Amino acid sequence: MAGFDRRPFFSALSIASLLTCAACEPPRPYRIPVPPASNPVLRTPPPAPSPVPSPLPSPDESARKPLPQEPKIREQDLKDKPQIEPAPGKETKESASLPSTGESPAAPEATPPPLPDDSSLLAKITPAVTAQRAASLRLTEEGKKLLDSGDAARALARLEKTIVIDSTNAYGYFYLAKAQYRLGRYRESLNFLDIAESRLRNEPFWLAEVHALRGENYRALGQFQSAEASYQQAVRLNSGNRTAADGLLRLQNDNSPSGK
Repeated sequence: MAGFDRRPFFSALSIASLLTCAACEPPRPYRIPVPPASNPVLRTPPPAPSPVPSPLPSPDESARKPLPQEPKIREQDLKDKPQIEPAPGKETKESASLPSTGESPAAPEATPPPLPDDSSLLAKITPAVTAQRAASLRLTEEGKKLLDSGDAARALARLEKTIVIDSTNAYGYFYLAKAQYRLGRYRESLNFLDIAESRLRNEPFWLAEVHALRGENYRALGQFQSAEASYQQAVRLNSGNRTAADGLLRLQNDNSPSGK
């Protein structure tokens, strides 16, 4: 027994002990080996993570959220707010449609120029006029001259023959009315003027003469309003009618305080 070698026995016993201890030792965590700093690929920083989009609110949540309220307008703000006036010369549709309270009075109508003188009866005797009308016009011209000279009685006798020769001679009726007026027969004068007016509607110069003479008759009868209306009508037809212009002036003087 002295020569028995114990080394193999202890060696086997030591290995068994080591295996037992190794089995009982808890396992070590696995670590990723750190790459060497010399690797240029691994030194690049990793890409930043992309932002995650926020989720959209659901329809129910947006419906439940109250809408922002508009600020209330106070009456004081309206008073303090300056009014913007339109530029001069420009007119808005609202201002054009509204009537103006301070409208200026309408401008008076422009007075038409006087009509050319058409009082010569001899100028109306043309080759186209019949002999009967020509004779009546000549007698009318003679009666007119007698009236201008102040002989109303002789003028009346001469003028009565004019309508006997030609009953359509409107100028004969006018001067008959004028002779009756000069003799103070105002009603008879107005009757002859009505006949003359119906035949002289298309001759403004002579129609103005008719209205002026009618105004003279109305004034002589004391019908001043009718006289004024007749004078004004004559002036509207012919602004150069002196009889009507003088008649209006006399009426104004009569109605003035100094003329009463």
